[in-house]
Amino acid sequence: MSYRIVTDTSCDFPQEMYAQLGLTAVPLSVNYKNETHTHYTESWLKELYAGLRAGEPATTSAANPQDWESIIRPILEAGEDVLVLAFSSGLSTTYQSAVIAAGELAEAFPQRKIYVVDTRSASLGQGLLVYYACKQKEKGLSLEELRDWCEENKFHLCHWFTVDDLMYLKRGGRISAATALLGTMMQIKPVLHMDDEGHLISVSKARGRKASIDALVKKMQELALPGENDTVFICHGDCMEDARYLEAQVKEKCGVKDVLIYYTGAVIGSHSGPGTLALFFLGQHR
Repeated sequence: MSYRIVTDTSCDFPQEMYAQLGLTAVPLSVNYKNETHTHYTESWLKELYAGLRAGEPATTSAANPQDWESIIRPILEAGEDVLVLAFSSGLSTTYQSAVIAAGELAEAFPQRKIYVVDTRSASLGQGLLVYYACKQKEKGLSLEELRDWCEENKFHLCHWFTVDDLMYLKRGGRISAATALLGTMMQIKPVLHMDDEGHLISVSKARGRKASIDALVKKMQELALPGENDTVFICHGDCMEDARYLEAQVKEKCGVKDVLIYYTGAVIGSHSGPGTLALFFLGQHR
């Protein structure tokens, strides 16, 4: 039976990738300069990060059940089943909204199948899981087989990242004001990852930007599944030079062949701030 993969725009793909992979995505929104935005071009993201650096605030909104229903219903009406791969429940209510919408639609379309997977992932980490899911679908996996594959493999999707300005984590309640101030004065850069619950966890600290980026590479060297990382994803908060350095290091030291580099999207970037740099790959565990 034919089915479609549906995700949300927290996966931070460039716009053209949704079409290339045959994906449908539910938009998450950002309020910036008193306007609500749901689609983010590269030029607009650059403008957003410039505004964040200048102190312009941005707020975000999760997808609600109606947002999910408006995307999923036409697919069901067309006679296809649906597999939803949603933004981490540890960071957003977007997944729970998808579950609510799926329950309501299951009653309206009892002949159709709708499965919802909590990816416990975000940004291009969610994107990498979605990317691999699309590749598995191309191999002919059934809806149930792909759902099970995603559930089994999502905890191998490693998210390792660093930020350049601790004040954004302070505003989001991730660290205290005193820690942020002291760290900024001493040029301390945190190294963080996403745990199995889909929460952001501070793991270690590095003295200086280059050391924090090198720490991401070391984590990939420690954790990467052998032979499973020809392709990795990197996202950045308007710091392309650092992203290129990270790309060169993982190619040289981890045997990576292809790297997708793109902006940390507006939803995540509004909380992590300019200078965020993240590496996503398949590992033995998170």
